[in-house]
Amino acid sequence: MLNEQKIIELISKDKWMMDILMTVKSLDLPDWWVCAGFVRSKIWDTLHNYSKRTPIPDIDIDVIYFDPLKLDEAEEKTLENKLKIQTPNIPWSVKNEARMHIRNNMSPYTSSIDAMSKFPETATALGVKLDENNKVILAAPCGIADVVNLEVKPTPYFTNCPERMGIYETRLLQKNWQSIWPKINVFQFQVLKQKIVPKKSK
Repeated sequence: MLNEQKIIELISKDKWMMDILMTVKSLDLPDWWVCAGFVRSKIWDTLHNYSKRTPIPDIDIDVIYFDPLKLDEAEEKTLENKLKIQTPNIPWSVKNEARMHIRNNMSPYTSSIDAMSKFPETATALGVKLDENNKVILAAPCGIADVVNLEVKPTPYFTNCPERMGIYETRLLQKNWQSIWPKINVFQFQVLKQKIVPKKSK
């Protein structure tokens, strides 16, 4: 069974992932992380014993940071362009979580990790970055139990709101993760009298 230390070791030994982390670190962003599918896919590939990396199904390499002093969306595009100059073959997506609550119609986030905790799925609420010694740091605000047990569930932030569950359900259809990783169990939900009732997919 994978634990946090083993996940860190897997990423540390993956040159492609480490190159990406080093590239993002070079921007010296506040509270930065490379998150979501970048981390989750590595874990699921490992648990499926894949010898080759699966393509990132979410298309982009998601970089987040937290800077309340520079909220202009244009700043994010400038950062994306800097990354593209260094590694043009990577589909970068850069977002300042200090402003993303506005687009997502949520209360302000307090940090990048707080924003991560409000991602739709627990298996996606993951991030990694490098410390000053270029050692991998893992953030998992919802824990790693679901992702290492190959279970896709909504985060508590989504479970506690029927309206948000519609976003979760739509993402399950769009992502179709089971076509790539057939061992995962996707938990679907129905809203019944304002209660969320889990239904495990077959």
